[in-house]
Amino acid sequence: MSKLQIIDAATMERLLFRLGFKSIRQKGSHVFYRHEDGRTTTIPHHKGRMLARPLIREILREIEMHIDEYSELLKKL
Repeated sequence: MSKLQIIDAATMERLLFRLGFKSIRQKGSHVFYRHEDGRTTTIPHHKGRMLARPLIREILREIEMHIDEYSELLKKL
């Protein structure tokens, strides 16, 4: 298993858009995303801060993506 790369909210948002997710609503700094197949996740957009590893793991679990797939997709962004 590879080490999880830390990214910011904007990069995670680009990754989700590439996977087919759409922004459906926002409450404060938290943006909610949904895929056509029903998967959902939330990303906090805090300016100047990176997403914590446990939060990235939770987002990957919610969107049903393996860490290796995540690493490969980040290389393509």
